[in-house]
Amino acid sequence: MIALDVEIEAEAWSAITGVEWLATRAAQAALAAARLGEDEDLEATLLLTDDASVRELNRQWRGQDKPTNVLSFPAEMASPPGEPRHLGDIALAYETVAREAEAEGKPLPNHMAHLVVHGLLHLLGHDHETDPEAERMERAEVLALEALGIPDPYREPSGRADLTRR
Repeated sequence: MIALDVEIEAEAWSAITGVEWLATRAAQAALAAARLGEDEDLEATLLLTDDASVRELNRQWRGQDKPTNVLSFPAEMASPPGEPRHLGDIALAYETVAREAEAEGKPLPNHMAHLVVHGLLHLLGHDHETDPEAERMERAEVLALEALGIPDPYREPSGRADLTRR
């Protein structure tokens, strides 16, 4: 089980109906796809912000002076005994995510959910630096998104399932 602390810094994210619910559901699906979290309490933070904030984080932590869709920061310290294990922090940039969704013909909620899954998988140790790693991570993403009713973003041209309906 995961507790996702969703912090909405950029008000534009509120345009997604049930954005906190959707983000939490995506995080839970990512854990299930990775086959983790059934026996331990986990937590993570999701910052829903804008391009300017993500650009600054990207510059500060990755040396890249540009916005990106998602950044993941795995926790560096173990949680105190008896406390949920903090996996780390994820940040999403609204303008970049919205621009990508529009360019790819995907509903914004679906693309956001995909990036929450992607970011959480990074916190769990997944990566895409090599082809085998990328294939493993993509399989986990597709499995998580399938559980949410979202088409495979790597194969489907539109990804048009509507996640705003509960």
